[in-house]
Amino acid sequence: MRLERRAETPPLLSVAVPVLALLAAFIIGTLLIMISGASVPAAYAAMAEGAFGSRFALTETLTRAAPLMLTGLAAAVAFRARLWNIGAEGQLYGGALAAVWIGTAPLGIPDTLLLPAVILAGAVAGGLLLLGPAVLKTRFGVDEVVTTLLLNFIVLLFVSMMIEGPMKDPMAMGWPQSETLPMAAELPRLIPRTRLHAGLIMALVAAGLIYVMMTRTVLGFEMRAVGASPRAARFAGMGVGRVMLLVALISGGLAGLAGVSEVAGRTGYLTLDMSPGYGTGGVVVAMLAQLHPLGVVLGALMVASIFVGADAMSRAVGVPTYIADVLVAVSLLCMLTAMLFARYRLRRG
Repeated sequence: MRLERRAETPPLLSVAVPVLALLAAFIIGTLLIMISGASVPAAYAAMAEGAFGSRFALTETLTRAAPLMLTGLAAAVAFRARLWNIGAEGQLYGGALAAVWIGTAPLGIPDTLLLPAVILAGAVAGGLLLLGPAVLKTRFGVDEVVTTLLLNFIVLLFVSMMIEGPMKDPMAMGWPQSETLPMAAELPRLIPRTRLHAGLIMALVAAGLIYVMMTRTVLGFEMRAVGASPRAARFAGMGVGRVMLLVALISGGLAGLAGVSEVAGRTGYLTLDMSPGYGTGGVVVAMLAQLHPLGVVLGALMVASIFVGADAMSRAVGVPTYIADVLVAVSLLCMLTAMLFARYRLRRG
């Protein structure tokens, strides 16, 4: 048996791919729940109830989905141009660090401009963190998977140094965290007495803008062309290096905005455990959405509901919460396998 590339992927197959991948992932999850000795219907009912069954549950799911949308968009933009950005976690923390520094430093920024300055600083910091690996890739051929992955550890160590040193909050009783952002630098709450904040609006607007950019602009066409074939794009007169650098700034900026969303919307200060893995989760979201910006919104909601619902499932039926991580990881593997067979068919010979 051999793999043969399809001349064209049938539209029905393109729609069925994510559905079949998610179905396969939940079948595997069902087997794990059965092995743990819990009731499968009760476990999934508890997961749904924990993610959507009340106002609190729904707002927590949307709160968790906001940074996943931004990191998912960061991965989708980069992957579309074949810039394999695996460093969204580091870019998220870099954006959060820059946002906290701008928000707490005595720079004399007026209150009316403080929140825009915080948002801009986070986006710029995230973009610059990906710009370095992009330059190394375009100028010297250095593999960006390695550089972006290793940069995650460098950024996290730098953040640890800053919140243990010059940016440490003296009122935190020794706990390693930054100073708290002033109210003028915080994102407003969307629903009173919940943690849902305007970072969700920022993520939805970003998804819409990225969709327009990728489908209606020259840069979006160049991104798709470079992603399909850099040699053909170069032959057509496109500046492949320029496109890669612009993609790096946009992708890293989106991941940096995810960090801003967390510190300015949810926590108010920076800690090393602020992100439970939004950077790597963004890769899963982007692949589940098949790199479609609007699909990223749905993918982020699904992944967020799994993580939030898993806590309720664990309390209700005694299933380990790590099943949520397994479900998300298996969803990615099933999605990649399904995408392979959507583009290729098995032939005998």
